[in-house]
Amino acid sequence: MSQKPQTIRVAAVDLNGVSRGKRVPFSYGEKLAKGAVRLPLSTLNVDIWGEDIDNSPLVFDTGDADGILLPTQRGPLPMPWLNNPSELHPMSLHFDDGTPFAGDPRHALTAVLDRYKARGWQVMAATELEFYLVDNSGETLQRARSPLTGKTMQTADVLSLETLDAFDGFFTDLYAASAEMDIPAQAAISESGIGQFEINLNHGDALKAADDAWLFKTLVRGLARKHDMAATFMAKPFAEDTGNGMHVHFSVVDADGENVFNDGGPEGSAALHHAVAGCLKAMSASMLVFAPHANSYARMVEGTHAPTGISWAHENRTAAIRIPGGAPVARRIEHRVAGGDINPYLMLAVVLGAALNGIEDGEMPPAAITGNAYDQDLPQLPTDWATAIDLFENSQDLARILSPDLILYLAMTKRQELRKMAELDEDAQTAIYLETV
Repeated sequence: MSQKPQTIRVAAVDLNGVSRGKRVPFSYGEKLAKGAVRLPLSTLNVDIWGEDIDNSPLVFDTGDADGILLPTQRGPLPMPWLNNPSELHPMSLHFDDGTPFAGDPRHALTAVLDRYKARGWQVMAATELEFYLVDNSGETLQRARSPLTGKTMQTADVLSLETLDAFDGFFTDLYAASAEMDIPAQAAISESGIGQFEINLNHGDALKAADDAWLFKTLVRGLARKHDMAATFMAKPFAEDTGNGMHVHFSVVDADGENVFNDGGPEGSAALHHAVAGCLKAMSASMLVFAPHANSYARMVEGTHAPTGISWAHENRTAAIRIPGGAPVARRIEHRVAGGDINPYLMLAVVLGAALNGIEDGEMPPAAITGNAYDQDLPQLPTDWATAIDLFENSQDLARILSPDLILYLAMTKRQELRKMAELDEDAQTAIYLETV
């Protein structure tokens, strides 16, 4: 008989995708819906070190006021990475009167999905998450050790079953734990980096997909520690190796359950083309969400399956936006820009919001490219953090998607991190990002 949990973790997600909350007695469970747990509003807008943002309107100007945490209806969930039975209750942050707090990224995604709902539509989404298993037991970050030999891995072996099977204990526990947490983990593959893997999460409601991505990243990192390793979703943990991405696939169904991107053929409907146009238009300004950290920009290298140019294509993985083939009824958009270090709520909010902007405006994209995107003269994505912050803060497209408060809070957070990271060398930055993002 399994032990009854003795403690609860209540957690919301900050702008960096980091869980923030409290450990409370199990008896709190029945009181959570009444706002029994309070949290400073500023908690969700701290920097990557967990420190307040200088001159933030959420801190001294307002007395660092509290909000209330309310359940998202996703929990309670087990926490299989802990030795003692515990429950995780995913929460969102509100004002005392129940009004959603604009600095909570989950509310940002909910607001976008409400725009789809007003049209009688529902967004279905799926994510593909890449991560490295590594050894950080020493002074510097090393490749993972094979559980079979105890030796440091030396080579990558894309789609190798032998590499997957060498880590069978970890992946067996990961799939079992995912099932316990209602995370729809699907195919796992060995990727092109040494010790790099990818797991796809099955498609479903877009808000649940964002929850799943956050919970999955938390689970992977926790279970890796139980197996005497570390797991990282950093965009570029090893300079000489491929980076970690997080691709998202999405489609839209109407009130009759019909896919609005389906025109019965391979090209996709007008709505699909309008959505693509919106995503392309907002892509540069969204780069701060797709590449939110100092390390993120090291991933954006030509010829590495990380898009550097703004383009779209059918069945072409060098493009920023890919329209996969297959049955027309499953026609969808794959957005390929984001790194594995993103906040999934913000990432889905800006992608889906941009797509809806394009649909509302009836915009059409340029012609789809063919061939290698890296060999073509394309508009380029921002390649540095400072430029990305400026574009994000001043974008009219993103002002239609995110609240003014959230835009302000994120820009202030990232400017503070930009200043502080500039004082650190690469090893020090890696130590901060390794299991945080």
